[in-house]
Amino acid sequence: MKIFLDTGDTESIRRAQATGLIDGVTTNPSLIARTGRDFREVAAEICALVPGPVNIEVMAETAAGMISEAEEIRALGSNVTVKIPMTVEGLKAVPVLELARKIRTNVTMVFSASQAFLAMKAGASYLSIVLSRLDAVGNDSGPLIADTMLIKAKYGFTTQIIGGSVKTQNHVLACLRSGVDIVTVPETLFFQLFQHPLTDSGLDGFRRDWSKLQKVVPVG
Repeated sequence: MKIFLDTGDTESIRRAQATGLIDGVTTNPSLIARTGRDFREVAAEICALVPGPVNIEVMAETAAGMISEAEEIRALGSNVTVKIPMTVEGLKAVPVLELARKIRTNVTMVFSASQAFLAMKAGASYLSIVLSRLDAVGNDSGPLIADTMLIKAKYGFTTQIIGGSVKTQNHVLACLRSGVDIVTVPETLFFQLFQHPLTDSGLDGFRRDWSKLQKVVPVG
Protein backbone atom coordinates (compact mmCIF):
# COMPACT_ATOMS: atom_id res chain seq x y z
CA MET A 1 0.00 0.00 0.00
CA LYS A 2 1.33 3.43 -0.94
CA ILE A 3 1.28 6.40 1.41
CA PHE A 4 0.43 9.90 0.18
CA LEU A 5 0.96 12.81 2.58
CA ASP A 6 -2.17 14.99 2.85
CA THR A 7 -0.90 18.54 3.29
CA GLY A 8 -0.20 21.94 1.80
CA ASP A 9 2.88 22.50 3.96
CA THR A 10 6.15 22.05 2.10
CA GLU A 11 8.13 21.67 5.34
CA SER A 12 5.87 18.77 6.37
CA ILE A 13 6.59 17.16 3.02
CA ARG A 14 10.34 17.55 3.49
CA ARG A 15 10.23 15.97 6.95
CA ALA A 16 8.16 13.01 5.80
CA GLN A 17 10.11 12.52 2.58
CA ALA A 18 13.34 12.22 4.58
CA THR A 19 12.08 8.80 5.77
CA GLY A 20 11.98 7.47 2.21
CA LEU A 21 8.47 6.10 2.77
CA ILE A 22 6.25 8.75 1.14
CA ASP A 23 4.97 7.89 -2.35
CA GLY A 24 3.09 11.06 -3.24
CA VAL A 25 1.09 14.04 -1.97
CA THR A 26 -2.53 15.13 -1.98
CA THR A 27 -3.54 18.71 -1.36
CA ASN A 28 -6.47 21.07 -1.79
CA PRO A 29 -7.24 24.81 -1.50
CA SER A 30 -8.14 24.48 2.20
CA LEU A 31 -4.80 22.87 3.08
CA ILE A 32 -2.80 25.40 1.08
CA ALA A 33 -4.82 28.32 2.50
CA ARG A 34 -3.50 27.40 5.96
CA THR A 35 0.02 28.27 4.78
CA GLY A 36 -0.97 31.87 4.01
CA ARG A 37 0.87 31.62 0.69
CA ASP A 38 -0.19 31.88 -2.96
CA PHE A 39 -1.93 28.71 -4.17
CA ARG A 40 -0.04 28.27 -7.43
CA GLU A 41 3.31 29.10 -5.85
CA VAL A 42 2.84 26.41 -3.19
CA ALA A 43 1.45 23.87 -5.67
CA ALA A 44 4.41 24.36 -8.02
CA GLU A 45 6.85 24.01 -5.11
CA ILE A 46 5.19 20.75 -4.03
CA CYS A 47 5.41 19.40 -7.60
CA ALA A 48 9.13 20.20 -7.66
CA LEU A 49 9.68 18.59 -4.24
CA VAL A 50 7.82 15.33 -4.83
CA PRO A 51 8.95 12.78 -7.42
CA GLY A 52 5.67 10.85 -7.12
CA PRO A 53 2.09 11.92 -7.93
CA VAL A 54 0.87 15.29 -6.64
CA ASN A 55 -2.93 15.49 -6.45
CA ILE A 56 -4.30 19.02 -6.90
CA GLU A 57 -8.01 19.88 -6.92
CA VAL A 58 -10.02 21.76 -9.54
CA MET A 59 -12.73 24.15 -8.38
CA ALA A 60 -14.77 24.58 -11.59
CA GLU A 61 -18.29 23.12 -11.60
CA THR A 62 -18.78 22.33 -15.30
CA ALA A 63 -16.99 19.68 -17.34
CA ALA A 64 -15.61 22.30 -19.73
CA GLY A 65 -14.41 24.42 -16.82
CA MET A 66 -12.75 21.43 -15.13
CA ILE A 67 -10.96 20.46 -18.33
CA SER A 68 -9.65 23.98 -18.81
CA GLU A 69 -8.57 24.28 -15.18
CA ALA A 70 -6.95 20.83 -15.27
CA GLU A 71 -4.79 21.87 -18.21
CA GLU A 72 -3.61 24.91 -16.25
CA ILE A 73 -2.84 22.78 -13.20
CA ARG A 74 -0.97 20.18 -15.26
CA ALA A 75 1.38 22.98 -16.36
CA LEU A 76 2.65 23.13 -12.76
CA GLY A 77 4.43 19.78 -13.14
CA SER A 78 4.47 16.54 -15.12
CA ASN A 79 3.65 14.61 -11.93
CA VAL A 80 0.29 16.36 -11.41
CA THR A 81 -2.88 14.33 -10.93
CA VAL A 82 -6.03 16.42 -11.06
CA LYS A 83 -8.68 15.87 -8.41
CA ILE A 84 -12.15 15.88 -9.96
CA PRO A 85 -15.41 16.03 -7.94
CA MET A 86 -17.78 13.04 -7.91
CA THR A 87 -20.51 14.76 -9.92
CA VAL A 88 -22.16 14.24 -13.32
CA GLU A 89 -20.04 17.07 -14.74
CA GLY A 90 -16.93 15.67 -13.09
CA LEU A 91 -17.36 12.24 -14.65
CA LYS A 92 -17.98 13.85 -18.05
CA ALA A 93 -14.58 15.49 -17.72
CA VAL A 94 -12.70 12.35 -16.65
CA PRO A 95 -12.52 10.46 -20.00
CA VAL A 96 -11.64 13.65 -21.87
CA LEU A 97 -8.77 14.35 -19.49
CA GLU A 98 -7.56 10.76 -19.28
CA LEU A 99 -7.81 9.78 -22.96
CA ALA A 100 -7.64 12.95 -25.01
CA ARG A 101 -5.52 15.20 -22.81
CA LYS A 102 -3.43 12.46 -21.10
CA ILE A 103 -3.99 14.02 -17.68
CA ARG A 104 -4.40 11.63 -14.76
CA THR A 105 -7.52 12.16 -12.63
CA ASN A 106 -8.51 11.37 -9.06
CA VAL A 107 -12.28 11.38 -8.51
CA THR A 108 -12.80 12.63 -4.99
CA MET A 109 -15.63 12.89 -2.47
CA VAL A 110 -16.75 9.29 -3.07
CA PHE A 111 -19.10 8.02 -0.36
CA SER A 112 -20.89 5.02 -1.87
CA ALA A 113 -20.05 1.87 -3.80
CA SER A 114 -22.20 3.02 -6.72
CA GLN A 115 -20.21 6.26 -6.94
CA ALA A 116 -16.98 4.25 -6.82
CA PHE A 117 -18.23 2.03 -9.66
CA LEU A 118 -19.09 5.04 -11.83
CA ALA A 119 -15.69 6.66 -11.20
CA MET A 120 -13.93 3.44 -12.22
CA LYS A 121 -16.19 3.02 -15.26
CA ALA A 122 -15.38 6.60 -16.33
CA GLY A 123 -11.70 5.62 -16.42
CA ALA A 124 -10.27 7.62 -13.53
CA SER A 125 -6.69 6.77 -12.59
CA TYR A 126 -7.63 7.10 -8.91
CA LEU A 127 -10.71 7.49 -6.75
CA SER A 128 -10.78 8.78 -3.19
CA ILE A 129 -13.12 7.49 -0.49
CA VAL A 130 -13.00 10.18 2.19
CA LEU A 131 -13.06 8.02 5.31
CA SER A 132 -13.03 10.69 8.03
CA ARG A 133 -16.15 12.38 6.65
CA LEU A 134 -18.06 9.09 6.60
CA ASP A 135 -17.14 8.34 10.21
CA ALA A 136 -18.05 11.87 11.25
CA VAL A 137 -21.69 11.22 10.31
CA GLY A 138 -21.80 7.77 11.91
CA ASN A 139 -21.31 5.66 8.79
CA ASP A 140 -18.93 2.71 8.97
CA SER A 141 -16.40 3.14 6.18
CA GLY A 142 -15.23 -0.50 6.33
CA PRO A 143 -18.04 -2.05 4.23
CA LEU A 144 -17.64 0.66 1.59
CA ILE A 145 -13.92 -0.03 1.27
CA ALA A 146 -14.59 -3.78 1.01
CA ASP A 147 -17.34 -3.31 -1.60
CA THR A 148 -15.17 -0.99 -3.68
CA MET A 149 -12.26 -3.43 -3.69
CA LEU A 150 -14.66 -6.26 -4.64
CA ILE A 151 -16.09 -4.27 -7.56
CA LYS A 152 -12.59 -3.41 -8.76
CA ALA A 153 -11.47 -7.04 -8.69
CA LYS A 154 -14.69 -8.51 -10.12
CA TYR A 155 -14.77 -6.25 -13.18
CA GLY A 156 -11.04 -5.84 -13.74
CA PHE A 157 -10.90 -2.08 -13.26
CA THR A 158 -7.42 -0.56 -13.01
CA THR A 159 -8.37 2.55 -11.00
CA GLN A 160 -6.26 2.83 -7.86
CA ILE A 161 -8.40 3.08 -4.71
CA ILE A 162 -7.43 5.74 -2.20
CA GLY A 163 -8.47 5.71 1.46
CA GLY A 164 -8.60 9.48 1.73
CA SER A 165 -8.28 11.78 4.71
CA VAL A 166 -7.27 8.94 7.02
CA LYS A 167 -7.10 10.21 10.62
CA THR A 168 -6.44 7.15 12.79
CA GLN A 169 -4.17 4.11 12.84
CA ASN A 170 -7.30 1.92 12.87
CA HIS A 171 -8.27 3.45 9.51
CA VAL A 172 -4.81 2.62 8.15
CA LEU A 173 -5.14 -0.96 9.39
CA ALA A 174 -8.61 -1.31 7.84
CA CYS A 175 -7.22 -0.14 4.50
CA LEU A 176 -4.32 -2.60 4.74
CA ARG A 177 -6.70 -5.47 5.48
CA SER A 178 -8.92 -4.59 2.52
CA GLY A 179 -6.06 -4.25 0.05
CA VAL A 180 -6.57 -0.54 -0.59
CA ASP A 181 -3.94 0.80 -3.00
CA ILE A 182 -3.16 4.10 -1.28
CA VAL A 183 -3.90 5.98 1.94
CA THR A 184 -3.60 9.72 2.43
CA VAL A 185 -2.47 10.79 5.89
CA PRO A 186 -1.48 14.01 7.66
CA GLU A 187 2.08 14.33 8.91
CA THR A 188 1.07 13.70 12.54
CA LEU A 189 -0.51 10.34 11.75
CA PHE A 190 2.36 9.32 9.45
CA PHE A 191 4.87 9.67 12.29
CA GLN A 192 2.50 7.98 14.76
CA LEU A 193 2.77 4.84 12.61
CA PHE A 194 6.41 4.51 13.71
CA GLN A 195 5.51 4.56 17.41
CA HIS A 196 4.49 1.99 20.04
CA PRO A 197 4.93 2.21 23.84
CA LEU A 198 6.49 -1.26 23.94
CA THR A 199 9.10 -0.16 21.41
CA ASP A 200 9.90 2.85 23.59
CA SER A 201 10.09 0.87 26.83
CA GLY A 202 12.15 -1.90 25.22
CA LEU A 203 14.69 0.54 23.81
CA ASP A 204 14.85 2.40 27.14
CA GLY A 205 15.71 -0.92 28.82
CA PHE A 206 18.49 -1.61 26.32
CA ARG A 207 19.92 1.87 26.88
CA ARG A 208 19.90 1.44 30.67
CA ASP A 209 21.60 -1.95 30.47
CA TRP A 210 24.16 -0.64 27.97
CA SER A 211 24.96 2.24 30.33
CA LYS A 212 25.57 -0.26 33.15
CA LEU A 213 27.88 -2.29 30.94
CA GLN A 214 30.01 0.77 30.22
CA LYS A 215 30.69 1.13 33.96
CA VAL A 216 31.94 -2.45 34.38
CA VAL A 217 35.73 -2.46 34.85
CA PRO A 218 37.35 -5.35 32.92
CA VAL A 219 39.24 -7.83 35.15
CA GLY A 220 43.02 -7.91 34.52
